[in-house]
Amino acid sequence: MKIKKVKMLLPEIVGRGYKTFWNFRGRYRVVKGSRASKKSKTTALWYIYNIMKHKGANLLVVRKTYRTLKDSCFTELKWAVKRLKVEHLWIFKESPLEATYIPTGQKIYFRGLDDPLKVTSITVDVGVLCWMWIEEAYEVMKEEDFDMLDESIRGECSEGLWKQITITFNPWNERHWLKHRFFDELTGHDAEGKPIYAPRKKPISDDGEILAITTNYLINEWLDKADIAVFERMKRNNPRRYAVAGLGGWGIVDGLIYENWKEESFTLDDIRARHPDLKSAFGLDFGYTNDPTALCCAFVSKKDRKIYIFDEIYEKGMSNKKIYDCIFEMGYRKERITADSAEPKSIDELKKLGLTFIKGAKKGKDSINHGIQWIQDFEIIIHPRCVNFITEISNYTWDKDKFGTVINRPIDAFNHLMDALRYGCEGYMIGNWMM
Repeated sequence: MKIKKVKMLLPEIVGRGYKTFWNFRGRYRVVKGSRASKKSKTTALWYIYNIMKHKGANLLVVRKTYRTLKDSCFTELKWAVKRLKVEHLWIFKESPLEATYIPTGQKIYFRGLDDPLKVTSITVDVGVLCWMWIEEAYEVMKEEDFDMLDESIRGECSEGLWKQITITFNPWNERHWLKHRFFDELTGHDAEGKPIYAPRKKPISDDGEILAITTNYLINEWLDKADIAVFERMKRNNPRRYAVAGLGGWGIVDGLIYENWKEESFTLDDIRARHPDLKSAFGLDFGYTNDPTALCCAFVSKKDRKIYIFDEIYEKGMSNKKIYDCIFEMGYRKERITADSAEPKSIDELKKLGLTFIKGAKKGKDSINHGIQWIQDFEIIIHPRCVNFITEISNYTWDKDKFGTVINRPIDAFNHLMDALRYGCEGYMIGNWMM
């Protein structure tokens, strides 16, 4: 196939702030970045450019759940193809998700950890599977899951190729295994034999195998004044959140609200058999531009004091019609859903669309803390596909006053699914199981 040459100035296309990232060839390339830090777009550009440059290279893109790939990495890679003006050289297919470089047949594969056999059983038609991109890696809560992915990049590379895993994620709390593995170094052990870590002083490890960097919105030259204003307001009004969401720092998880929880796979048939008293608890928190609409789908056993989180919606820009369509497609149209009563118009519209059993939460004085206290008396078991719920519950903490003293009020962040859970459980808190 004759390839039409495209003239481009790569620095203009990629932008600034990622020179070391672009040139690094060690095994692990790790980027922790705040919102608007260009980490995903830069990664997508790198892969499209380098697959075309290096004949025989193939890429595997992984997220915790397969269903989240289409609206994230798949879309970013399509964007990168357009930005590089090479649309005529690529085919993107949605069923299953796949991208092919037409001149050579090199491919980009997409897999979710929710189907591990498909991750470890990829056979490429052309060249070698030498590169992997793990997006939103904070979703991978178990280090052994990453080890399984790491081991899947094996075999001999042809000349000019190298094995590399790129790991990108938004700031997460400092307890996550990603911090110790890639951003810290082992300095010794305490009296009990537990390892002691300290932040690595250089972005590249001594053995040259790890590049670990933190990026933020300040290196994004393409943000407009309105985008920057969002971060400036955050800096003034919520310095604690700005340090994480703005500058990309590690979140210091001090004063978690819910600590009695775990991630665990389960089937609805299994938990129904275990808990004859099981009742559904569906809660809906409205959002749109800045906040996501959040639907929490749970089952509650009051007798055994367990809450099972089995599904979720977490998306910005959802109209009421889209909310209805999504709930309908998930098979939950006939469920009793308790929604945020601050939006009665939306509740009425959803009811007219077909959510017959939706109602507004009663709330009331001190309803937030009352709901939290009620839920704290339960063990929360979260299905691995509920990645946004895991994100929120891992970061949902009590707020602090200006002196740093913890106060009896949750932070106004990581609370959309947390609020939805409270709404869903509201009827059960007052003993009315059929509300």
